[in-house]
Amino acid sequence: MYITSSELYNSDMSIVSVADARNNFSEIITQSQTEAVFIERRGQQAAVLVSPEHYERMMVALEDAEDVAAFDAAMAEEGPNIPWAQVKSDLGWV
Repeated sequence: MYITSSELYNSDMSIVSVADARNNFSEIITQSQTEAVFIERRGQQAAVLVSPEHYERMMVALEDAEDVAAFDAAMAEEGPNIPWAQVKSDLGWV
């Protein structure tokens, strides 16, 4: 259940006003199953409606990116490192 950056930035989308979203809510929900629907208030983006599946893929992608950033930060830290073999031994994985 991974999402690529091209899916995040190149997916289809529509823009509707708050009034249109209010008047056609059921249709907007149906539309959000296949594309992101941006809802604008006074010409400014106020919300985005996406399918639960697309939202879940975005959350997984965000968590993966946060994990990579945390790993990179840990690797950049000064100080002693514990060898992987010792970690496995300490955890009883050997």
